[in-house]
Amino acid sequence: MRIAGLLGTAALLCAALLGTGTARADGGQMETGYQNPVTALPPVSAPATPHCTVTAMQQDFGNTISSPAWTGTLTPPADCAGPWTKVVLTWSGSVQGRQYDRLAGVWIGGAEVLRTSTPEPTQDGISWSLQKDVSPFIPLLRTPQPVTVSLGNVVNSTYTGVYHMKLTLTYYQADRHHPAAHTADQVLPLSASSTDTGWTYLAPGTSSSKTVTLPRNLTGVQMELYARGGGCDEQWFTAVPDDLAARYPDYLCGGGPYREVQVSVDGRPAGLAQPYPVVYSGGIVPTLWRPIPAIDQFVTQPYGLDLTPFAGLLTDGRPHTFTLTPYGAADGWTVDSTLFLTTDHHAAQTHGALTADTLSLSPAVTTTETPGSAAGSTDVRVAADRDWTTSGWLETSAGRVRTTVHQHAGYLNTDTVSDGGKHQVMSQLQSGVTTVTTDPEHGPATATRHSWSYPITVDSDVALYTDGNNYSLAATVHQGRVLRDAVRRGDHWSGTGFTDDTVDATGVLARSAGVVTAADGTDSEHWFGTTDTGSCYDHEIHAAHGYVTSDQVSACRW
Repeated sequence: MRIAGLLGTAALLCAALLGTGTARADGGQMETGYQNPVTALPPVSAPATPHCTVTAMQQDFGNTISSPAWTGTLTPPADCAGPWTKVVLTWSGSVQGRQYDRLAGVWIGGAEVLRTSTPEPTQDGISWSLQKDVSPFIPLLRTPQPVTVSLGNVVNSTYTGVYHMKLTLTYYQADRHHPAAHTADQVLPLSASSTDTGWTYLAPGTSSSKTVTLPRNLTGVQMELYARGGGCDEQWFTAVPDDLAARYPDYLCGGGPYREVQVSVDGRPAGLAQPYPVVYSGGIVPTLWRPIPAIDQFVTQPYGLDLTPFAGLLTDGRPHTFTLTPYGAADGWTVDSTLFLTTDHHAAQTHGALTADTLSLSPAVTTTETPGSAAGSTDVRVAADRDWTTSGWLETSAGRVRTTVHQHAGYLNTDTVSDGGKHQVMSQLQSGVTTVTTDPEHGPATATRHSWSYPITVDSDVALYTDGNNYSLAATVHQGRVLRDAVRRGDHWSGTGFTDDTVDATGVLARSAGVVTAADGTDSEHWFGTTDTGSCYDHEIHAAHGYVTSDQVSACRW
């Protein structure tokens, strides 16, 4: 649920608690702040090789909402000149006082390498840190590159929190036990700028396009894209049909809950991604996420698309246009993408053709509304299925290679709205599988398979809302992400990695005449899966009233 009657009112409520002192929750528990954020995610591994750390940025982000992004230059360290087996980005910060959650991004050489959002602080202050393996960007990192950081913040007499941020990169030298990282031959950013904020903010019904010229000897084209909603679309999964939102405009957002991010190449449908239901640290009820953040809150995972079937159309030396469209958007979205290109090292040019493209940019979404079991309630059901294939061939120095991408994706959202729009019980499941088959003229066919499942349930209640100083909020959220990857050689599929990440949280927040009367929450996360070294990792954290109560890493096998 999002309070929608005033611009930013939901965020206003989320910020209303910030900077307050002790509060008593409904159950009588006294909350006295919360500890630094923690997650159950596995740490990024550090190879046992010589390494060098470069500080790319150390900057305070005060009243930056209308300022250009911070810019600098990132130069590879002379003492670790490469080749590198791994490059790791570290983003760390601190903030105290009263402040909203903020969206942030980092670009190197015009390519977005990190998308994240910030936690909301206490008066005493909090600090946090995250890491990300940015080895796929090594083709850019070998030479000096512009680095850009965007973190739009507001500081005034009310919102006092200044974000003190540091960005470093650690370069791990390759050796005989740690070979050089395998990367694409070229990284080609499709960002809006290499000297300012690189993402594009899109209003509903609009798209972002970038025209570039690609190498003439392509053998593979991979896209990595980011997409996050803003305003009412911060929590797009709780949006309801327009007629229902119009009945309760102070509490509900319209447009319905179905979203997908569509990719086109020169106007042809080329791929799509189901966006993950990200929740900001102030989302739904802020006390849900203290100190364990929602999934994707701090390290937003990009979506990967294989566009190799289109490669035969892109090797003519002419400009080609790549377009991103957040389908179904009812408010603004920030989108960005990067291409990772492989080339033929034994031919100056490849050529080929696109032979199949069954993807439609008009999904069949069914929506039904029926009276609920409780008086005055409404049950909403929204469903969609996507099945599509793209296929193409390339004539390379190794012979003709055919690539086929097939995707099936399912979507179901059920939502019961009651009490004049104040109470929502929403359950959503996005799931699917993408299979990419590579069939060379000489040699056996191989395939990769990536499957995903994004379950989320939200039970949210606005028992009272008068204004930003008089309200009562409560919610329970279950959020998950299950990812599985496998490869096929011949008739045998072998698993290569998996993730099963689950967060469960409850929270309450209330004010009366500007005084906080309830502020409490419980939170847990269980992450089970494979690490970046292929080992099994099982980590479970529980927290209550802002502090961790148990933290256990268990032995596991897969």
